[in-house]
Amino acid sequence: MSPVLAGVLQLLALFAALALAYRPLGDYMAAVYSSTKHLRVEKWIYRCIGANPAAEMRWPAYLRGVLAFSAAGLLLLYLLQRAQGVLPKGLSLGFHAISPDQAFNTAASFVANTNWQSYSGEQAMGHAVQTLGLAVQNFVSAAVGIAVAIALVRGFARSRTGNLGNFWADLVRGTVRILIPIAIVGALVLVACGAIQNFAGIHEIGQLTGGTQQVNGGAVASQEVIKELGTNGGGYFNANSAHPFENPNGLSNLFEPFLILVIPFALTRTFGKLVGNVRQGYAILATMGLIWIGFTALMMWTEFHHGGPALQAAGGAMEGKEQRFGVGGSSIFAVATTLTSTGAVDSFHSSYTGFGGGLTLLGMMLGEIAPGGVGSGLYGMLVMAIIAVFIAGLMVGRTPEYLGKKIGTREIKLAACYILITPTLVLGFTALSMALAGPPDSILNTASNSVHDSGAHGFSEVLYAFTSGANNNGSAFAGLNANTPWYNTTIGLAMLLGRFLPMVFVLALAGSLAEQRPVPETAGTLRTHKPLFAGLLVGVILIITGLTYFPALALGPMAEGLS
Repeated sequence: MSPVLAGVLQLLALFAALALAYRPLGDYMAAVYSSTKHLRVEKWIYRCIGANPAAEMRWPAYLRGVLAFSAAGLLLLYLLQRAQGVLPKGLSLGFHAISPDQAFNTAASFVANTNWQSYSGEQAMGHAVQTLGLAVQNFVSAAVGIAVAIALVRGFARSRTGNLGNFWADLVRGTVRILIPIAIVGALVLVACGAIQNFAGIHEIGQLTGGTQQVNGGAVASQEVIKELGTNGGGYFNANSAHPFENPNGLSNLFEPFLILVIPFALTRTFGKLVGNVRQGYAILATMGLIWIGFTALMMWTEFHHGGPALQAAGGAMEGKEQRFGVGGSSIFAVATTLTSTGAVDSFHSSYTGFGGGLTLLGMMLGEIAPGGVGSGLYGMLVMAIIAVFIAGLMVGRTPEYLGKKIGTREIKLAACYILITPTLVLGFTALSMALAGPPDSILNTASNSVHDSGAHGFSEVLYAFTSGANNNGSAFAGLNANTPWYNTTIGLAMLLGRFLPMVFVLALAGSLAEQRPVPETAGTLRTHKPLFAGLLVGVILIITGLTYFPALALGPMAEGLS
């Protein structure tokens, strides 16, 4: 079988699995967030944290819950890393405490659902930090994202109340009823595929070429499944999902993108059910799916058919790709991880062709909305839908409406702030990093092989780092030495600001919509469940992203691809 055909068959198998899971999972999540009953374990959690799950919250109270919970997680994870050096060896594996700047960066990364890593997991983190710190944040940070998305959906569904539900109830339900059950089943699948799950220490093993190598054990399967399911991305090992302990074979390499995509896609069904019109969910699904399939096809094309005798002899651009997965499997994984806020990698994105690397960048620059992260992809796409109906309203000269709610001055200002904050962080921090004297010295993989001459590829590495951080992705080109005080601090700030400032605007928008009275449809109302609107939405997304990032892309991946 040719590598191209194998890649196409993998894509079709993934598409079929997602289609089978779409309706039952979407309906189940809608039932979870609309239920008035509480499980016994949930009631115990509410008593422990002193929360009243029946109390309705307006958007400022909901936001305070999001920020307070996330700030507590940030502090606890930072302290756990700083205390690692005094923990028993069975918990720390003998590793020292994490330095202050790296501990801040890692805590910000996992609390923000980014999972950017400027360290090698098997050489820095013991069982306590990996399991009690990082894995726990993988669950709760994902649940926070889903909760914010559900709050925005309620803003569309509710009338003249201003209430968005209860953050603590949404957080607990998302964790207990959705993420944990799926993660348990998924971990068993990964163990069956060959992923490890233990609390073993460090072992020395012999190598085929002579000498020895130290290999860690760990609760890898359980962390791997939630890193993908929660669109987190932080690897137990430095090689991430290219490591055979995390991703043993071709089956697991197809199962992991399924985990990455299944909740973000199914949330469109949840959205349609909660607003009482599943066709609206299908329109958002079609938009996400069209972009995802288009990016995957383009990635396969550029990685299989890039010019050059070496690439043609190898059957594709094999540099930096795992032989177990090939170009097809790696391309599917790369697009899945950069069109969502996951950051897991099974190949070396820095070694992709110039245009292939540009596609990974562009996928994040879209806002990671096709289908995006758990929760963040849905609320990001709904904000873009508001922008699209506003533009359509300008074309025909009438007040725009979406799902029966008028999009007025307040709503469009909040939506505009949402789409501007991330590019400001990405381009601002990238410009500073290239202009100052010290940061460019971290560029290791450059066109001229000189750390003092960045070239187009070196610029792409810096741009990729801040794009990944501010968009809560976490993947990297990996040719950049980001473990420095400058990058640990600035990327940490980009991750926190890029995660929580957009949530402020989303929740404010949700509160504004929930206060409105629905307006009836008329002959002039834009039918937002039709293919015409889906096409308009795709066009708006691509145009806004292109106008925002084209100059930066021209200096980096486009210049490299054309050279």
